[in-house]
Amino acid sequence: MCQISVVVERQGEREKVMENVTGLSITDTGVRLSTFFEEPLTLENVTLSNIDFLEGTVVLTPVDQMEG
Repeated sequence: MCQISVVVERQGEREKVMENVTGLSITDTGVRLSTFFEEPLTLENVTLSNIDFLEGTVVLTPVDQMEG
């Protein structure tokens, strides 16, 4: 099974927010993450920036960083 980690990148710094992600949904206000054994986590005011399949990493960026 692929193990995907999700990070939020702010000003060049990455913060890991969840590991072993099994699902990702784009919502009206952000991104919803789920795993097999944890409650789903919704991150508001972020957008999908990049997916690196070789590293198994999804990068999210705050919406306010995308505007400026």
